[in-house]
Amino acid sequence: MSSNTQTTQPRTMQPQPSLTERRKAATQLDIARAAAELFAERGPDATTAEEIAQRAGIALRTFYRYFRNKEDAVSPLLSAGGARWRELAAAEAADTTGADLREALVRAARASLTAETEGWSLGHGWAEAEGTRGLLRAAADDAALRAVWYRVNQESEERLTEVLGTLPGPADLGGLELKMIAAGATDAIRLALEAWAASDGPLDGEHGPAALVEDCMRKLLRWL
Repeated sequence: MSSNTQTTQPRTMQPQPSLTERRKAATQLDIARAAAELFAERGPDATTAEEIAQRAGIALRTFYRYFRNKEDAVSPLLSAGGARWRELAAAEAADTTGADLREALVRAARASLTAETEGWSLGHGWAEAEGTRGLLRAAADDAALRAVWYRVNQESEERLTEVLGTLPGPADLGGLELKMIAAGATDAIRLALEAWAASDGPLDGEHGPAALVEDCMRKLLRWL
């Protein structure tokens, strides 16, 4: 065996969340889904925190225990899709470098947006995908909701950079290049989902979100 052969270090196992943490996350996601439904139906301006709490089946004080305002309530829903993508990307990119890393990110994004994959798109089921379209349409016309969407994407980009930096292959790339790849991939997904939401495109096929995301990612990442 060559002396230059790189030994892959075993991955550190992440501690499993406690029952309390899982219940808290489930409650937050229930609130986020209720908020997303109401925003899509009525728009953020015509929706109150009280109405979100009522639809989620919780007290208003419980709502404010988790969220500062009604727009922030959708953040767990928006964040869930990015978390699923990063999980898939880490598995795909574990032994890649250079152009292969870009291809791994594309494969992971496509997988995270397929009907067969649990946690479709922004973190909820395929059957609820039209709710995602309505939420992103509402964000396009509401500055506060759009700010939450942009913040979630910025956080996802930063976390993806951290994830890729811990993998044995991508770690060979320079820090700036790694940040550029993470930024390009994250923005490609954001732009593709926004374009799909603004259209009447189907949930799958060549005009569906998975195909649009793949096309955007390939076009953006080929320049990096």
